[in-house]
Amino acid sequence: MGAQQGKNIAVTRSSMPGFDEYVDEIRSIFEGRWLTNMGPKHQELERLLANYLGVPYVSLFTNGHTALEFVLQALGLEGEVITTPFTFVSTTNAIVRSGLTPVFCDVKEDDLTIDPACIEELITDRTSAIVPVHVYGSVCDVEAIGQIARRHGLKVVYDAAHAFGVQVNGCGVGSFGDASMFSFHATKVFHTIEGGAIATDDAELVRKLAKLKNFGIATPEEVEYVGGNAKMNEFAAAMGLCNLRHIDEYLAGRKAACDRYRERLGGIPGMRLIEPQQGVSQNYAYFPVIVGDEFGLSRDGLFDWLQQQGIGSRKYFYPLTSDFACYQGIGDGAHTPKARDAAARVLALPLYSELLPSDVDGICDIIEHAARS
Repeated sequence: MGAQQGKNIAVTRSSMPGFDEYVDEIRSIFEGRWLTNMGPKHQELERLLANYLGVPYVSLFTNGHTALEFVLQALGLEGEVITTPFTFVSTTNAIVRSGLTPVFCDVKEDDLTIDPACIEELITDRTSAIVPVHVYGSVCDVEAIGQIARRHGLKVVYDAAHAFGVQVNGCGVGSFGDASMFSFHATKVFHTIEGGAIATDDAELVRKLAKLKNFGIATPEEVEYVGGNAKMNEFAAAMGLCNLRHIDEYLAGRKAACDRYRERLGGIPGMRLIEPQQGVSQNYAYFPVIVGDEFGLSRDGLFDWLQQQGIGSRKYFYPLTSDFACYQGIGDGAHTPKARDAAARVLALPLYSELLPSDVDGICDIIEHAARS
């Protein structure tokens, strides 16, 4: 415990480029006065991200949530969508706000992603799509989900908010399904302050999204769709351009912290770590631990203990989205026991690119002390 010496540590902290670098990047915005409406920075970032993510097309949005809403609408989905309740509420909100009914599927115990073995029994004649969620940088079983979708003629839209830059056997994670949503919120591995994107190989879908996020406008005198205003502005795109230059060093800092966590916590009874997946590159987006009965403290008890020592952590995800008051009577999360158990046991520990291994040591000292108490 003494290793921290009274130092407070937040659960996350935004990665930032140098101040002068950002000023240089936005200088042309001030000079040209093209502030929004898919300007030069926006266009450049879309191109560079498509290359980095290994996908044909990227469409930028004000945030990941809006991106997910708009792509569900652009695909013309109706009826029911099979998804997971073990996710941030944005996933479920986007489904319901798009006029769709979520059908909640359980997760796999090892990586907490949606369980393909449970999907097929939930498919009805009202099912139009599957919205799986890549969790903490762990990737869903994209092959099994793809096979199920093809068998039943369903669309697949991945919530890839946690999976920026991840590859599956050398393929960018955004290349699976009909589309993938990425979040560029300030706390993510890569951010544009606020922002998000849809990755896809469907050129027509990209053209439709470009209109939908600009009020549905086709020409100055023609509105083709009932759209909205969801365009990323140039200042956000400029931050993205800066951060993309530094993504490798951000990932290196996160990796160093995660490696130290694994060294220190891997042998503690009652504390399970999610193992890296075979063939899947890591982006070190989060460091969750699963607190078992043998640990001594419950997950909530460990959360409180860390908070008392000035260490931030997060019950992520808790509760299940199916348990929120606004979803009572919408969908049914009763048959998701593994997701429910995970929601009661998972705790995300502090992780960001500037978190030093010595900081991790101090956090782990506190956790070990709690385990012995």
